[in-house]
Amino acid sequence: MGLAIGLVGLPNVGKSTTFNALTKAQNAEAANYPFCTIEPNKAVVPVPDPRLDELAKIVNPERIQYSTLDFVDIAGLVKGASKGEGLGNKFLSNIRETEVILQIVRCFEDENVVHTEGSIDPLRDVEIIETELILADIEALNNRIERLKKQAKADKDAKAVMEFAQTLAEHLAEGNLARSFPDIDDDRFKALNKDLRLLTAKEMMYGANVDEAGLTEDNAYVQALKAHAASQNCEVIKLCAKFEEELVGMDDDEAAEFLNDMGVEESGLAQIIRKGFDKLGLMSYFTAGVKEVRAWTIRKNTTAPKAAAVIHNDFEKGFIRAEVISYEDFVEYGGEQGAKDAGKMRLEGKDYIVQDGDVMHFRFNV
Repeated sequence: MGLAIGLVGLPNVGKSTTFNALTKAQNAEAANYPFCTIEPNKAVVPVPDPRLDELAKIVNPERIQYSTLDFVDIAGLVKGASKGEGLGNKFLSNIRETEVILQIVRCFEDENVVHTEGSIDPLRDVEIIETELILADIEALNNRIERLKKQAKADKDAKAVMEFAQTLAEHLAEGNLARSFPDIDDDRFKALNKDLRLLTAKEMMYGANVDEAGLTEDNAYVQALKAHAASQNCEVIKLCAKFEEELVGMDDDEAAEFLNDMGVEESGLAQIIRKGFDKLGLMSYFTAGVKEVRAWTIRKNTTAPKAAAVIHNDFEKGFIRAEVISYEDFVEYGGEQGAKDAGKMRLEGKDYIVQDGDVMHFRFNV
């Protein structure tokens, strides 16, 4: 599940409503009371990419296949979740295996929707959530330190790792996230994090859930959240969860008109998926044939043979070369033959680093 985004937030901030809209499936019960989501919800969500639609207009395939992302929704966290309060602690392990955390933060007022803390204060809510994540990381780290203490009696390397872990634990105890640890690039940190999957070492995004009026102009709550996020080098994506749910049942043209009427260029959920894809260090290359136009998901800076392996391992083993046309050239010249005739098809070897949007065909030995 490594290439996944975990949704966290306090109860009644719009997290499950966001998940419902995000997945276009009403499989996360959204109700106006705490702890309504009592089982972790997982969904595979297509990554919006208008380039696929443009390729399909040229190729006219039988089907279009988008890249996908996994999203994991857990129960709303409350103060004390790391110690078993509420239901949050039960599910923190479900987001340890994700790579990015999306924190949904309430930035709207509505007297009909209760808030567990009794008032609207995004920065307080963020502090509650991040404190619980920090405390969960401290607990995991202290357990590891106890094991390392026993090993350190006879192992100098274990002693060095133990001392490093203690320094990291002190950093967390001061209320800091692991991602701000000065020695985050140290091999000892990487080894610890590979095993412990520290929650606060993950990339973080904030979803500012606003009312419809807040979509076109930042309210004071959003402004405060953006200032905090900037200090943490994190992104804020503004959305109206109720508004996003209304988009669920619309076709693309209706949704586009609805967004335009609201003065919004792109839905908040589309931004979450697109920016989450980027945060995970992912990109897409394309194959385009009459059977299928498809986006294939790879990590950035992937070589052609490794990219070919995403289709089938044999493609990497027998890789000869790749035929490559940039997306722009494929569209400009009306497809593969037009690009070939214009001299825009390249033959690339094993060292070629695949670029986002490359349209590719692989030659390989069986």
